[in-house]
Amino acid sequence: MRKGRFTEEQIVAIVREVDRDQVSAVAKRHGIGEQTIYTWRKRFGGLQASDVRHLRQLEAENARLKKLVAERDLEIEVMKEDAAKNW
Repeated sequence: MRKGRFTEEQIVAIVREVDRDQVSAVAKRHGIGEQTIYTWRKRFGGLQASDVRHLRQLEAENARLKKLVAERDLEIEVMKEDAAKNW
């Protein structure tokens, strides 16, 4: 996935800035399109910067746990194949 110019915290700050000013002015100030701001508002509208940080930590933890489960499932499959060969 392509890494964007802005971090999630910066995106939340820009969305909060839109609450105080017009979308067109904020978009021009940051060099982004108005549609981008609307997309960000849909995704990050109700979040604060600390919420975004916490969400990123949860996503990283979730990815780590999914990887552990996949490795465990693979080990179980290998053991089943070995057990079938022994019979």
